[in-house]
Formats: sequence, structure tokens, C-alpha cells
Amino acid sequence: MNTRSAEQNYIATLDLLRLAAALAVVFFHYFFRGAAAEGYLAQGYPLAAPFALYGYLGVNLFFLISGFVIAWSAENRSWDQFAIARFVRLYPGFLFCMTITFAVLTLAGTLLLPASFSQYVANLSMFAPAFGQPFMDGVYWSIVLELVFYGWITLALFTGLFQKRKLELIFIWLAISALNEFFIGSGGARLLFLTEFGPFFAAGVLVHHIHSHGRSVPALLLLAAAFLISCGTLSVTQRWMLGHYGIAVSSANLVLANAVMHAALIGAVLLRHRVRASALTLALGGLTYPLYLLHQEIGYLAINAATPLVGKWIAALGCVVLMLFISWAIWRTCERPVQRLLRFWLGRVVDAGRTRFHRPSAGAQPAE
Repeated sequence: MNTRSAEQNYIATLDLLRLAAALAVVFFHYFFRGAAAEGYLAQGYPLAAPFALYGYLGVNLFFLISGFVIAWSAENRSWDQFAIARFVRLYPGFLFCMTITFAVLTLAGTLLLPASFSQYVANLSMFAPAFGQPFMDGVYWSIVLELVFYGWITLALFTGLFQKRKLELIFIWLAISALNEFFIGSGGARLLFLTEFGPFFAAGVLVHHIHSHGRSVPALLLLAAAFLISCGTLSVTQRWMLGHYGIAVSSANLVLANAVMHAALIGAVLLRHRVRASALTLALGGLTYPLYLLHQEIGYLAINAATPLVGKWIAALGCVVLMLFISWAIWRTCERPVQRLLRFWLGRVVDAGRTRFHRPSAGAQPAE
């Protein structure tokens, strides 16, 4: 991949790809899962369901993009700068959206989607199941995996291994993933080392490495290995879907979809100059996180309420539009201003500590 290294501070095509991933998950929930085994929606969408079934793969695409963006974010940062940047990026939006979800579910008072104050308090940690409470919204499970990934990157930055031994670390990670997923099957290892989804994160990191440092045989081989292992780990969710819903994407189509997702990430990087960064692309990228966090359970309530009035199709499609608008409003009026304040305040704290202990500061960083 012939590119500049991480001097470029914004890739608009990645924001568009992130939006596509978020919308895929939204369509999966509204047009397939909502009326499937759990029966969250009163009416289903049998015409759309066979296509919406593929939408859960948007999460895998998110992990691919995350690997790229996190490697980019870590490139010239110290471990504490990286940790602060990730906290500022994730927690304000999570807090706003989780609080809104709690308020809506509490006011709705349905037995199908209950909410309690103890559940809300546990969810403030982002690790609610560790405190014996369910997630406020089922999509939060993927945020936990993101946090585990961030933790490993922070440790690699702290030890200096990210800067000096990145490819070796990825080789070990992929080996652990393959060993656990294909032979051992440990649930603990699956969470601690992200062995089911690790190959997606790793592929994103490798695409960034090639983008930033140029092609090399080890990096290309590792990228090929990550892709092949990820093709195998897709069967984990496939088996769960079969057991839970009685239907799943075929293995051949999963491999094809996986190739499309990897190609989409590489294409977004290669075509970065074809889409000019603008206020629109920034907003579309910004709203994806609130959209992902908000859409599911509130969406089920909204669609069920609107269907008797306007019909199920207008209810569902109207809910998509409504969620896009609300997500944009949260990003624009709440999440973004708070992130700016936190960056300023926490950045001053880190700089003060660095001055006190005479630690060198990291170089300039791309905007996130």
C-alpha cells in the first residue's frame, strides 16, 4: 500500500465505512432479530429478513476498522495519552446513551425490556455482567471487547512492545486465537485474548501498519493469516445463530462476506483521497457511536408503538431516520462538547505529571 505515514489527520472514507457498519447492525436488529426468537417486535419482516440476517457482520467490520484506527491513534502516543484518548472517545457517549436508554425503558415499563436502578449503576462501569447485572442494551457486549483490546494496546505501549515488536505481538496473538478457537475452546481465553474476534482487530492493525510503514513480507503474511483465521472463527457465531434462531448465513457466504469486509477496509484506505473530508462526513462518522448504542431496545419500543398507526414498514424505516437524527443531535450537542472539555482537562493533568517526572512528551497525533 503506497501511502504517507500517519501524518494524515483524517480519513473520511473510514467514517463512511463506519456508518455502513452501524446501519448493517441496525437493519439486522429491526428486520431480523426483533421478530425472531426473542419476539421483541410484534410483527416481522419476512421479505427483508434473509438480507438483514447478514447485518450482524457489521460488528466484525467495526472491529476491523477499530484495529486500524486504534493502531493509528497509538502510533505516536505514550500509554497514558492513549488511555485518556480512548476514555474520552468512549465514555461520554456511552454515559449519555445508556442514561437515555435507562430513562426510556423505565418510562415504558414493559416486562419484555425491564430496567432497574441497580442495573443502571452497574452499567456505569461498562462491565455490568461483572456486577451480576445485564447490559442496559444488548449491543454493549462489543464495547467490552473494545475495552479489552484497548487494555492490551495500553500495556503494549507501556512496555514499549507496540513500537518495537508489533508484528511479533500480532503473530503470538493470532497463534493464541487459532489454538483456542480451533482446539481448546476456552471461554476465559476467548474473553481475555479476544480469540474469536482478535483476527479482525489484528487485520485492522496490520492494514494500518502497511499503510503507515509500507509493505513487507512479514506484514502481508500476517494479514493473510489473520484473514484465514477470521474465516474460521466466524463459525462460532454461525453455530450460535443456528442454535438460537434456527437459521444462519452459510459458511461459503460468510467467507465471501469476510473477504468483502477486508476489501472494504483496504479500499477505504486506498481511496481516502477520493472523498473530501467535510462537516458532513465528520457528522456521519460522529453519529455512528450513539446510533450503535441507542438504536436497539428503544427502537423496538418505538416500532411497536408506531406500527398500529402507520404500518410496520413505515414504522421501522421511520425509526431508522429518527435514530439517525437523535444520534447526530447527541454527538453534536452533548458528546462532542464534553469530549473537548475532557481532552483539555485530562490533557493538562497528564502534561503536569509529565513535567513533574520529566518524561518526554509524545509527538503530534491525528485527530480522532
